[in-house]
Amino acid sequence: MRFRPVSPDALVERLVDAVAARGRGGWTRLLVDGAPPAGTGDLAAALVEPLRVLGHPVLRVRAADFLRPASLRFEHGKQDPDARLDLWLDEGALRREVLDPLDPGGTGRVLPSLWDAAADRATRADYAVLPPGGVLVLDGELLLGRGLPHELSVHLWLSPAALARRLAAEEHWALPAFARYEDEVDPLRAAGTGVRADDPRHPALLVA
Repeated sequence: MRFRPVSPDALVERLVDAVAARGRGGWTRLLVDGAPPAGTGDLAAALVEPLRVLGHPVLRVRAADFLRPASLRFEHGKQDPDARLDLWLDEGALRREVLDPLDPGGTGRVLPSLWDAAADRATRADYAVLPPGGVLVLDGELLLGRGLPHELSVHLWLSPAALARRLAAEEHWALPAFARYEDEVDPLRAAGTGVRADDPRHPALLVA
């Protein structure tokens, strides 16, 4: 693999330009994928204002707000790596409430959050309407390879050594889930934009 160093600001500009190149005729669904230490939330947040400056309404959604209830997530125990990859995300709800309404001819009516995983209860969030030309920025982990509908995607990749070093010790039980994701999905290449993020201050774009 070959990477080209890029500044964090230049990475944001590249993604904003990709959205702008699509025009304003419909919605753009942008997936920001990566393990928790990769900084997906930071990148998603950094995209909001530059997109709005260009005149694109933006709605940011966290995949972590579309997890299944604890009774389903932890059916095989609280530290089952296969369950984290296969079962934690409520794909059906994410499609139905967030992604499908932004299909061509959709309603644009999106539910920003569904489930508060910490409290293990519904968030009772109100629906929001994203007008045509708007951008949905969805950030989270293990998103690619599921067939989630989207127009653009970026994966923030951590080498196995960097992931083990930067992932909180109490989360190390999940390392096999990310290793399996790497083997089965190859997210760095599956994404429209692949980024090495071992050092978040010095990202690098995948070029080959």
